[in-house]
Amino acid sequence: MNLKSLLAPAAAVALVASGVGVGWSAAAEDPEPVVVVRELLAQDDAPKGAADRTLGLNRVTVMPGAKLASHHHPGTQIAYVETGVLTYTVETSSVVVHTGPSDDPRVVRRVAAGQTARLKPGMWIVEQPNMTHHAANKDATPVVLYISTLFRTGAPAAILD
Repeated sequence: MNLKSLLAPAAAVALVASGVGVGWSAAAEDPEPVVVVRELLAQDDAPKGAADRTLGLNRVTVMPGAKLASHHHPGTQIAYVETGVLTYTVETSSVVVHTGPSDDPRVVRRVAAGQTARLKPGMWIVEQPNMTHHAANKDATPVVLYISTLFRTGAPAAILD
């Protein structure tokens, strides 16, 4: 072994020990998790005509870079995009994307299994329990969704697939 091959590892150890490597090690740490926040705004645990069901209204904020894993819902859910653009992929079944008021909706498109849509402000969908999907916020601004749910009482908001 020559002197150079002995000094190089020793120098590296000395730099890390002295704190020069701290910037590198801090950068290697996992970044803060990107969040999805679901806020319950209103709820009725005994809506008329829907025995053993809970009717809920939620606001969901999907921060830039956040991804929602593959999942389905335990009942019917309506999602309305207030702000931002949600990249939405259907895995099983299909969903119809609407815009406009519910008493005079306009069909934007049908998203079939294996297809992806960009849901923009003013668009809304009705998700059924047999539809598996995932989503992401690939833009720089938060996505805000208003979601109405009709789920069996005590059921989770989503079931991972």
